Amino acid sequence: MPKTRLIVISRFAPLTLLLSVALLGHAAPSQSTFVESSAHRQFLQNLSAAAIERTHHQVRYDPAYVRIPYPGGDVPADTGVCTDEVIRAYRSLGVDLQKVVHEDMVQNFSAYPRSWRWLLAKPDPNIDHRRVPNLMVLFSRKGESLPITGRAVDYSPGDLVTWDLGGGVPHIGIVVDRKSPQTGRYMVVHNIGAGPQMEDVLFNWKITGHFRYFGPRP
Repeated sequence: MPKTRLIVISRFAPLTLLLSVALLGHAAPSQSTFVESSAHRQFLQNLSAAAIERTHHQVRYDPAYVRIPYPGGDVPADTGVCTDEVIRAYRSLGVDLQKVVHEDMVQNFSAYPRSWRWLLAKPDPNIDHRRVPNLMVLFSRKGESLPITGRAVDYSPGDLVTWDLGGGVPHIGIVVDRKSPQTGRYMVVHNIGAGPQMEDVLFNWKITGHFRYFGPRP
């Protein structure tokens, strides 16, 4: 009996050795990777909270062109459009989309759309960051472009979603961690005309973009 046991062990010894080598080649994720992913999750939670906080502000919808300081500029606090709510939510987390968009446009102007509505010869820090198509380019270049689906479970708090309201009119909002009691879907904070509102509108219009953006990379 002892002899048989010795034979069995000897037969499996090479397999054990191979498994040990394989495990050494697949080490656990580094601490830096864990910290980064943890920080990203926290950032998305904070962005969701910042967007919800915006719903407590009275904002009159006003798309007028306004000259503002740079960096850190903003239109009057009681006015704005859909992009201004995204800008303000990010700015409360220390991310200045005005600055980020302008710097990227200065270096990569040809990467950004030149719509017939605003043919420009150079970047304009007063307005560029307030245009949905420009934010879409920034988020796709400097953040994460996520799949566009018809499944609510694919959209998480902190995600940015853009839509076509019809006729090529763009819109943007932030998915937040509050669910609709009727549908169970995460709701969206956006300003479509009545100031910042939290509503179950994820699939109300054609989705044109789905992003995550964590701010400038170190």
